[in-house]
Amino acid sequence: MTTKVKIGRSAVTGRFTTEQQAKQQPKSHVVETIQRHTTKQAQAKKR
Repeated sequence: MTTKVKIGRSAVTGRFTTEQQAKQQPKSHVVETIQRHTTKQAQAKKR
């Protein structure tokens, strides 16, 4: 199973930042959606 996670990335340096910082600085940051694979332990914690 996969989950979608939004994360920010600086277009200048390529470093990852928070989504909130990326939204505040749209000229120099990009918001990306990444699909992460979940483990059985993570699924059990959600229940």
